[in-house]
Amino acid sequence: MKISIIGAGNVGALTAMRLAQSGLSNIVLIDIAKGMAIGKTLDMEDAQGLLKSNYAITASDDISLIRDSNIVIITAGLARKPGMTREELLIKNSQILKNLSLNIKEFAPKSIVIVVTNPLDLMTYLVLKITGFKANKVIGMGVSLDTSRFANIISKELNIKVTDVKALVIGSHGEAMLPLPRHSYIKETNLKELLESSKLEYLLKRTINRGAEIVANLGNGSAFFAPSAAISEIVNAIFKNEKSIIPACAYLNGEYGIKDISIGVPCCIGKEGIEKIVELKLDQEEKEKLSKSAESIRELAKKLPI
Repeated sequence: MKISIIGAGNVGALTAMRLAQSGLSNIVLIDIAKGMAIGKTLDMEDAQGLLKSNYAITASDDISLIRDSNIVIITAGLARKPGMTREELLIKNSQILKNLSLNIKEFAPKSIVIVVTNPLDLMTYLVLKITGFKANKVIGMGVSLDTSRFANIISKELNIKVTDVKALVIGSHGEAMLPLPRHSYIKETNLKELLESSKLEYLLKRTINRGAEIVANLGNGSAFFAPSAAISEIVNAIFKNEKSIIPACAYLNGEYGIKDISIGVPCCIGKEGIEKIVELKLDQEEKEKLSKSAESIRELAKKLPI
């Protein structure tokens, strides 16, 4: 399997190393900044002896090297700066991804594309429309990261192991995301039944603001350890045909009563990409919030260069 990563920043480079260490050998790291991908790959190669691990990563600034890739991961684009929302990145990153989508369509027309660039739901929708690929072949990383963040925040607050938490977030990968306490569990106990409303509200707000909190503390750049882990989870589900249920940004065409938009929902992911969209039984309040989240994406999608 050939996996190409476009963008050799922190997320792209760490993703390349995670995948290489997991045993995936045919990895290509691309960045238009001359020398960026090569320099980081040389550094990763130097770690092999220390890690007692053998891997190979091809690096270049030539986009044509993605040719015949099975999976293309897009991490390229501008990162959020302190105080900047994901939506404010829309205009700047949409043109970058439009050009990349045309290259993917030319050089890797049979690939599955994983979109990581923010604002993620809009960029996923843009890539789908520009490439013309089938909907199951374009996946946004988004809410798998938010779900992991929600689980971590719950575990810290309750002083329990994160592995004892089964959390879920749907909706947009942004301020309109929808953490679902009713569909989140501590072992077998429903989170909504376990905690009082004020405590729940605090956890939800912490989750929604987690990305901005990280950006504010870093001062320059954004998260990369957890995003690269989220990408790796999706890639391995495809490579191993796991048919795992992973929250991801998917194109909806009637599911959840939503049409012609890409948004975060639970998906069954296997060798064909998104093999099934899992429709949860949402209550009225959850349905309304998901619909509102979708509409926030739809309104901004009007600004995309499609």
